[in-house]
Amino acid sequence: MDVLRPALININGRIYRRNVTKDSKEEHYEEEEEDVSYVGPPESEYLEEDEACDTKLIEQTDKGYRCAIEVPSVLYKYIIGKKGETRRRLESDTKTSISIPKQGVEGEIVITGSHKAAVSSAVTRVELLVESYRKKQPFTHFLSFPLSNPKIQEGFLTFKDEVLKQCSQDHGVEGSIFQNPAKLHMTIGTLALLNETEVRKACEHLQQCQHFIRDITEGNPLALEVTGIEYMNDDPGMVDVLYAKVNAKDKSDKLQLIADRLVEHFVSAGLMVREWDRVKLHGTVINTLFRKDSVEEAGGPGRQTMSEREAFDARNILKKFGAYRFGEFGLNTVLLSQRYSSDCTGYYTSAGSANFS
Repeated sequence: MDVLRPALININGRIYRRNVTKDSKEEHYEEEEEDVSYVGPPESEYLEEDEACDTKLIEQTDKGYRCAIEVPSVLYKYIIGKKGETRRRLESDTKTSISIPKQGVEGEIVITGSHKAAVSSAVTRVELLVESYRKKQPFTHFLSFPLSNPKIQEGFLTFKDEVLKQCSQDHGVEGSIFQNPAKLHMTIGTLALLNETEVRKACEHLQQCQHFIRDITEGNPLALEVTGIEYMNDDPGMVDVLYAKVNAKDKSDKLQLIADRLVEHFVSAGLMVREWDRVKLHGTVINTLFRKDSVEEAGGPGRQTMSEREAFDARNILKKFGAYRFGEFGLNTVLLSQRYSSDCTGYYTSAGSANFS
């Protein structure tokens, strides 16, 4: 890390500097601690500002002051640190006591101390650690427009059969790289929801979006057509993802508008990180991450990782199927889908939904 240009974190309009406490050359430990320092006013002003900022969280007790913070249990280890080092340092630096529930038990981290400013300072540092490590968690859920309509599935299966019949001699083209027809979808955005409380919160926010969705759709399903395929790489001879293009039949931008508004809402709620200015609406039909290993190990054939994925030659597929019609259908829902899951239909398990009509 460039010490003259440290990584910065923005939390509630305040800017903090992230300082890594271990040399980058050392072996990384999964609970390696980070020190996150506030870039702001001098210490005397800092304590007053923290105290004012966190007053509503801090309670006065017979023994001093107390503050309880809701933190998902998967993040406890980052506040504890290796062999408890991070918690001890926080307690020593702020002259407070930090009580953390047992690993795997959802609850509150409770900070107590003799002085309000000390508790406030500890709260700030814990929140910074939580925010920093939260960003490193893999996503657990995603907002999706399902494309698993019977007509689209039928069109997809015909597409798969014809591609394998006509293009199976092309490098890397084989059956396992095709999407599961039951899981055809468009991803709107991803979320890392680390406990049931956060899942419920996301569901509530999705319900809040229903009013603007219905304003856009005028309370009707959105008629869509799935026609044409496109690739995501620069070289059509070395492709990892091939996707179907999805558009509104009336040529309007309603689908794009709904997707962008959903992302805007969830980013504002702190549940999603914005990756692009606009959502790239597409339905993946081939992805080399689906490719099963050719060598069977003890646990059976597995999927390839991002680093070892083998691209395929899509030139013939694009030439022969570039304008392929998968079908038309009426989209009537957006789902909060759970990653690595399936329901009774074969689609991703839904944690929540909002309807167009």
